[in-house]
Amino acid sequence: MSSGHIISRVTILGTGLIGGSFGLALHKYATDICVAGWDRSEIAREAQSRAAIDKSFSGDLAPALQDADLIYVALPIAATIDLLPEIARDAPTHALVTDSCSTKVRITQAAEENFPADKGPLFLGGHPMAGKELSGIAHADADLFRGNTYALIGASPAQEDPRVSAFVKILEKIAARPLWLGAPQHDYAVGLASHLPQLAAVALAGFLYDRLDENGLPITLAGPGLRDSLRLAGSSYATWRDIVLTNQEVLSAALDLFARRLDDLRERLASRELEADFDAANELYKLLHSL
Repeated sequence: MSSGHIISRVTILGTGLIGGSFGLALHKYATDICVAGWDRSEIAREAQSRAAIDKSFSGDLAPALQDADLIYVALPIAATIDLLPEIARDAPTHALVTDSCSTKVRITQAAEENFPADKGPLFLGGHPMAGKELSGIAHADADLFRGNTYALIGASPAQEDPRVSAFVKILEKIAARPLWLGAPQHDYAVGLASHLPQLAAVALAGFLYDRLDENGLPITLAGPGLRDSLRLAGSSYATWRDIVLTNQEVLSAALDLFARRLDDLRERLASRELEADFDAANELYKLLHSL
């Protein structure tokens, strides 16, 4: 890395939806950066054929990390935690290492154990609030991050590090919106705003699936409203397993509170009091679409 702390070489570990989209975004909006990717050989080759990465690696991790200014870990939570010791050992001392995992408390705890604060590569927790119900490099999109919040985990010393400043500039180039917050605060917020909606969609889809008759009812009468409501039901358990397991406490409390809200709605079905619930929902809908 030059004295100006310019990120010119990026290695992406995991070239699926998020990692592949990050590579495509770099090639579209930061064309002076060389991007390498590490994954299973067939996935890495597909990522290279789609121009998400310039060079592919598989197998031994060390060659993929060599000379990288930025190491972008876009792997599942458990795989990320397992690889952190190896990344810390083999990453260049000047490198910034960041992840894209959907929960942050366990990741930051593992990072603190493996990345000394006073020497070697620097770890920065991150989470792009962008995604799709379908995973894999085939669904990667250079504009996946555009206009979406990108959570960054760390206190002010990390924010002031030149390596972090260089990464934030990249996020701004790909039109993401960086937001700094703590790991527990992050996990609580995404538990309510992201993970709970996923479980609610799974519950609703399972409820309807169990009630399908020989004519396909009630689904044969479904309109676009149900399709919109159940978009998240297309997500795979493999994608969500680690997220649920590492945010159990928040999700358990959220499900209890949500169940009470459903009980309240049932009690108000025959009254005009339900209007207040619709009014609150309408306000939140407007707020979401103003962000």
